[in-house]
Amino acid sequence: MNRKLAVVCAAVLAVSFVAPVSWADPLEPSETTAAVSDKSVQESPTGSYLVVLRADPLLKTMSADDLDSAAAKAKGAALDASHDEVLADSGIATTDKVQDYRNALNGFSARLDYAEAVRVAANPKVATVRPDELRQPTSAPDDRTPSQVERNNLYQFLGLSGRGEAWDSGITGEGVVVGVIDTGIWPEHPSFADDGSYTPLATPLDESERSSCAFGNTAANPDDAPFTCNNKLIGARDMLDSYRALVGADADEFQSARDDDGHGTHTASTAAGNANITATIFGRFKGTVSGIAPRAQIIAYKALGNLGGFTSDLVHAIDTAVADGVDVINYSIGGGATTVAEDTLAFLFAADAGIFSAVSAGNDGPDAATIGGPSDVPWVTSVGANTQFRFYDGYIRLSNGTTYRGASVTHGTAPAQFVDAADAGGEFCQDGTLDPAKVTGKIVLCLRGGNGRIAKSFAVKNAGGIGMVLYNQTDVDTLFTDNMYVPTVMVDYSAGLAIKNYIASTPSPTGRLAGGAIGNSPFYAPTMANFSSRGPNPTSGDIIKPDITAPGVQILAGASPFPNPGEEAPGQLFQAIAGTSMSSPVVAGLYALLKQAHPDWTAAMAKSALMTTANTKVRDNDRVSQATPFAMGSGMARPGKPGSRGSAFNPGLVYDAGFYDYLGFLCDEGREAFVDADATCSTLAGAGIATSATDLNYPSIGDEAVPGSVTVTRTVTSVADSTLVWKALTTDPDGYTVSVSPAELTLAPGDSASFEVTITNDGSGPAGEWRFGSLNWVAGGGPTIAGYAQGGYNVRSPIAVQGVTLEAPTQLFGSGTEGDGDFQVHFGYSGTYTAGAHGLVAPIDTTDTISQDPDQTYPSADDGVGVDLIPVTLSGVALARWSLVIPGDPDIDLYLLDSTGTVVAQSTNGGTDETIELVAPTDGDYTMVVHGWSVPSSLDPLTYTLQNWLVPLTPGGGSLSITSGETTTAVIGATHTVGVAWTGLTAGVTYLGAVSHSNSSGLLGLTLINITG
Repeated sequence: MNRKLAVVCAAVLAVSFVAPVSWADPLEPSETTAAVSDKSVQESPTGSYLVVLRADPLLKTMSADDLDSAAAKAKGAALDASHDEVLADSGIATTDKVQDYRNALNGFSARLDYAEAVRVAANPKVATVRPDELRQPTSAPDDRTPSQVERNNLYQFLGLSGRGEAWDSGITGEGVVVGVIDTGIWPEHPSFADDGSYTPLATPLDESERSSCAFGNTAANPDDAPFTCNNKLIGARDMLDSYRALVGADADEFQSARDDDGHGTHTASTAAGNANITATIFGRFKGTVSGIAPRAQIIAYKALGNLGGFTSDLVHAIDTAVADGVDVINYSIGGGATTVAEDTLAFLFAADAGIFSAVSAGNDGPDAATIGGPSDVPWVTSVGANTQFRFYDGYIRLSNGTTYRGASVTHGTAPAQFVDAADAGGEFCQDGTLDPAKVTGKIVLCLRGGNGRIAKSFAVKNAGGIGMVLYNQTDVDTLFTDNMYVPTVMVDYSAGLAIKNYIASTPSPTGRLAGGAIGNSPFYAPTMANFSSRGPNPTSGDIIKPDITAPGVQILAGASPFPNPGEEAPGQLFQAIAGTSMSSPVVAGLYALLKQAHPDWTAAMAKSALMTTANTKVRDNDRVSQATPFAMGSGMARPGKPGSRGSAFNPGLVYDAGFYDYLGFLCDEGREAFVDADATCSTLAGAGIATSATDLNYPSIGDEAVPGSVTVTRTVTSVADSTLVWKALTTDPDGYTVSVSPAELTLAPGDSASFEVTITNDGSGPAGEWRFGSLNWVAGGGPTIAGYAQGGYNVRSPIAVQGVTLEAPTQLFGSGTEGDGDFQVHFGYSGTYTAGAHGLVAPIDTTDTISQDPDQTYPSADDGVGVDLIPVTLSGVALARWSLVIPGDPDIDLYLLDSTGTVVAQSTNGGTDETIELVAPTDGDYTMVVHGWSVPSSLDPLTYTLQNWLVPLTPGGGSLSITSGETTTAVIGATHTVGVAWTGLTAGVTYLGAVSHSNSSGLLGLTLINITG
C-alpha cells in the first residue's frame, strides 16, 4: 500500500508531539466545546475533577443579555440534567456532583475516585476530565486609589483626574458592573457605601442557586455580621464549594462572601471603589482613595480560601459572573501557564459575550518566561506591575547623624538600640529563631528572604522587638509598604549593608525610625517592579506577554480588618501593597471607563485601545534601562483625555478579534482544544480565518522563530473621528528590517483594511536571541517632530522577533509498508545544507511483570517490589524513544537513570501512557526503571510491554531514504523542499526514523518520521 506523508506540526526543531484532536464545524452553532480525543485522565490528588461536555454552553447559542430569560433557564436546566445523566451512565451518584457550569462552559465538578473519573471520561458525551487545580492570589511574592485634590497621586499619574481627562469629562464607570473574583469583600468598607445616587439593577441577581449577598454566617464566625447589599455593592457570592469540601475552613475564615484576607477588598476598591475616601493606616492619614472607575458597581465572588482556590470554584465564579451580567472581570489570580484549561476556555466564551477581563501576569519576575496562567492566552489582558510617582516614605535616623530613606506606612519609634538579626538568632528573622534577650526593646535589622516580609515583623514582635529595618538582597528590587506588626522601614541592599556595618562597628548603635510620610518616588517612575513576571510567553511565544503594565507598587486601597493571622496587622481598613494583583484591577477599572464611553466595543477593541496608546517611557527594574515588551508589554496604561486624538478613548485604529479568530489561534497553539483539529482548522482556513498564532489579529506582533524572513497579516478598523490617511512608521529590531505593505491606508470611520508586515533578518540577527522594534500608524497630526506628527493619532504596536537557524517540521506521520512524501525547511542562515535519512527502526519489546510498590514512591528505601530495572546501552543514537501504554486503571511510571544513578528523564503521567525521548544522547550505560505506582490488586502482578526505538546517528542504510533535496546551498530566508520515501516495512508495526538537518558546523536538528506499516 502506498500512502502519502502527513505534516502534523511545523515549528522550530524540537521534540514535541501533537495529538490528533479537533472541534466540530466552527462556522455553525453546533457542539463546539473543547475536548481531548484520547480521553486520558490524570489522577487528581484531591479526588476532585472538572468534567467538560461536548455540547455547547449557553453563550454559544445566545447572548449574555438573554441568560436570565425563561428560554435560557430551560436550556440551562437541560444542561444540568445532562450532567446528572453522565454520572448516572457511569454508575455514580449525582450527589457526588459539586457544581454545574452552563454559561461560559458546559460541565460540572465532582468528587470521584480515579476509576470513576476514567469511566466518566469514556462517556461519548464527555470532552475532558481533568483534575481540580489550586490557583493563588497574585499579591507580591513571599507575602501575602487616591484623590483629585492631592499632588502626584495615582490618578494624576494615570491621567484620570485632570482638566479634560476622564473623570472631568464624566467618564467614571457609571452604569458599568465590575465582577471581582478573589478572596471576598469587606462590605462595610466606605469604598462600597451607597450614598443613594446609584441606579438599581434593572433585573435583580438570581438567587435560585445561591445567595447573591452572602454575609452573616455568625454560626461559623461570630464576627461575620449580617449585611444587606446595596446599589454600589450589588452582590457578593460565596463560591467556595469545592474548597470547603476538599480543605474545609480555618477557624479565622468567614464561611461567607466576607473577606478574611484583604486581597479581594483591595482589588475591588482599586477597580471601582467610591471616590475621595479618606484613608488612614495605624491612625495616620495616608491620602484619599478612589477606584479607577469610582461610579461603577461591584459584584464580588469569593473563590479563594486561605490556601488559594480550586479551578472548579474559579470556573464556577466566571460562569456565574457571566450570568449575573458583569461587564468587566478582574482576576488577580494565577497559576501555571496552560493554553487549554477550564478557566482559559471560560474566559474565551466570556470574551465572546463582550466581557472585558484583566488578569495579573504573575509575580515570578524578573526571570524570563515566567508569565502565569490564565494570563498567557490572548483573549484576556495580561497586566504587569510598575511603580508610580507617589512614594510612602520612611526614614532610619542613626545616632551618627546618617539618615537612610526607605519605604513605610507604619509610624516611627522612639530612640532605641539597633541589633543585627544575624547576631540574634538568624538574619532572616524567622519566627522562633530570634533571641528575646538580644531583641527585646530593640530595632532589628532583617534581611529579606527565607520567609514573608510580614512574617518577619511578626517574629520581631514575638521576640520583643519594637521596630524593624528590612533590607533587600539587591539594589534593583521593589520597596514594599505592608501593614507590619512593628514599625518598619524597608531599604535597598546597599543601605541595609551600611546599617549592618554601623551596628557591627559601634559599641552602642542607636537611632530611631521615622515613618509614615507621603512623598515622591526617589527613583524614576514608571519602573517595572522586580517581581513582575516577564515574557516570552511560555505557552505561545508568538504572542507578546504581558500585554500591558500598570501601577502595582504601594497601591493604597481597602483592606479587611480581619486578615489571615500573621499575614497583615489586623484592625486596618486600608493598606498600600504591591503585586500584579494590584495592577490588574487598575486595568479592570480602565476597562470600566472604556465600557461606559464605548458600550459597543468588543473586548478586543478595548484591549487594542489601551495597548496602542500606552506610555512606552518605562524603565526596567534596574531603574535605568528601557523596559522591553517582555517586561512592560505595550507600555503603561494611560488612557488620556476622551476628547483628544490618540487617547485610549479615541485611539484612531483598533485591532479587533472574535471567537473564530481565537479558534484559529488554537489551531496553532492549542490543538488539544479540538475533537478533530484537522477538520476544524481546515474549515477555519477555508473561511479565511488565520490558523497561525503569528497572524492572530493582535495589537502586538511577535514571532518566536524567524528563519530569515517572516510576513504577518493584520487588520485595522478605523474608530477615528473623520476620514484620514494613515502612514506606517517602523522602528527596526536590531539586526532586522521591517517593511509594511501597503504603507499607507485611507480609511473612513468604520472602515477596515488589512496589511502585511515583513520582518527580515539582515544577516546580523543572531539565532536564539530576541530583538524588539515597533510599528506605528500615524495620522491627523500637526508638525512632525522626530518623524511623528504631533497632536494626532499614533497607533503603536511593539514587535518582538527571535531568529532561528532553521525552521522545519518537528515530526511527520505516515502509513503503509511503502510510501513517500515531502516537506519544507526554511533557512535562517546562508551556507551548506544536508538532509540525512536515519532508520526506520522497529521497536525492541521488553515484556515483564510489575507489582504494586507498597509506598508508591521512587526512589525509596523499600525499592524492590514494584520496581523493575532494565539495563540500556546507548551508542551512536540520534534519537531514543521508550513508550509504555496500558489501558484501564493501572498507573505505571518510567524513570531513566544514567551510569551514576542520576535521573535524566522521567514520565509520570496519570494512568499509564508514558513516553521518554532523548535527542542525540551521550553514549553510555543507562537503566530504565519501570515503577508500579498504582497496580490494581486484581491485576497484580501486571504484565507490561515496554517498547524502545533507537534511531541511529549515522544516516543511510535503512528503509528511509532522501529522494530529493538532500543537499543545497542555503540562503537566509529561502525555502527548500526535502523528499523522503520508505519501503520494506511490516504491516501493523510502528517504525521510527528521522531526517537530520546539518550545515558545515554539524547537526542543526531532527524531523521525526513515524510510520505505521
